[in-house]
Amino acid sequence: MLKLMKLELHKFKMMGYVRAAAIANVFIFGFMILMSYTPELDGTIIFRDFNVVFSMVDVFARATFIIFAAVLLGRLVIDEFNSKTITVLFMYPIKRQKIIAAKLIVIIIFTFVGVLASIILLSTLYFIVNTFMHLVPGELTMTLVLQQAVKISFNALAASFMALIPLYFGMRKYSFPTTIVSSIIIVLLTCSNNGGFNLNDIIIIPIGLAIVGAAIGYMAIRKIDQIDIN
Repeated sequence: MLKLMKLELHKFKMMGYVRAAAIANVFIFGFMILMSYTPELDGTIIFRDFNVVFSMVDVFARATFIIFAAVLLGRLVIDEFNSKTITVLFMYPIKRQKIIAAKLIVIIIFTFVGVLASIILLSTLYFIVNTFMHLVPGELTMTLVLQQAVKISFNALAASFMALIPLYFGMRKYSFPTTIVSSIIIVLLTCSNNGGFNLNDIIIIPIGLAIVGAAIGYMAIRKIDQIDIN
């Protein structure tokens, strides 16, 4: 399995996606700094405390990597079926289930690690800037950091599985655009912030969507032998 995963990483040049994720983080960080100055423009305080900062970073990171996961699903799975290049892989003396499982595991790990790494990086950079510019009132406590660490880890894990949901829609007609659009809908549902609240805060929703995503991934692996690729 590890060899198959390494093959996928090499074949699709994953470092390119890592660089794209780094660029996305630069834009997110710049946008957060810009948002921090809005009180000077219209009197609205967006980052009223560090809880809001963590929440905003979490939302941006999850939204970014759920869409990245959809792109990877399109490249690693959907496009291969659409162009019939998957037939070359299926000619190897390796079970089809293992090939598809390796692809999905790569996507899950990339999403999970990407969300966590982005949150840690963005939070650290923002708090360093805050020590000099005093953008957020209040004090950052270790208790708050530990509480948020648990919440963020859970959200990252849930996001890595719910990111598989677009696979169901994309595989229906082997459509890359459908895969992307469905991921955007998931982002709008789970990452939209309305007055500091989003649906992801209702714990049953990320758990339920993660279970749905895991089930879709499992069924894709289990039924791969039944798919006609001719």
